[in-house]
Amino acid sequence: MTKTALVVIDLQNDFCTGPAVAARYRGDPAVLDTVTGNAARAVAVARNQAVEVVFVRFFGDVEHQGPSWRRRDLVLGKLPKCREGTWGAEFHRALPSPGERVFTKHARFDAFLTDGFEAHLRQEGVEHLVFAGLYADVCVDTTARTAFQQGFHVSVLTDCTTSLHLTDETILRFMSTVYGARLMTLDDPDVWSVPSPPRCDQERRDRCGVPDTATRP
Repeated sequence: MTKTALVVIDLQNDFCTGPAVAARYRGDPAVLDTVTGNAARAVAVARNQAVEVVFVRFFGDVEHQGPSWRRRDLVLGKLPKCREGTWGAEFHRALPSPGERVFTKHARFDAFLTDGFEAHLRQEGVEHLVFAGLYADVCVDTTARTAFQQGFHVSVLTDCTTSLHLTDETILRFMSTVYGARLMTLDDPDVWSVPSPPRCDQERRDRCGVPDTATRP
């Protein structure tokens, strides 16, 4: 049986509330409040379903930044966010429980660039990742896209994320079109199940080189 894990991306104060958000988030604050609340609820639901919860957080201190990151911040006038040890870096609404893994990105978008993240998923036999958190068009997409390329099934909880730069519709359509992310809501009864392989006829299987066993129940 394929194992599912909920991956909670950057549910931290500087991305969810307070002055850092007010300075850069141009969407409706009520939407951001709703999706962060839903993401916290997703954590509770996953625990209740005995689904592993993996937290990913971001530390943006200057000393963690590479030259290109520092140059971008200087050019665009960006200030470091989620600095280690500050209120802004603390988790928002949902805290890891004892025993749950927390992986820290040091000035990275992609959780797969964090030591131990993929190794932990492989060790636990996880094959299906359900994503919640922020932001859909930045760290959620970057990590989910790598997950697809690394062979993981990808589902995105559309009511547990929102976009920073693009419209929600644009980035969700991109995820679905480019790497086949399954777009679901938290209350969908199938959210924790692995996506089923599509059925296709023998001619298409032969053309694509798909073995017959791939379409059997």
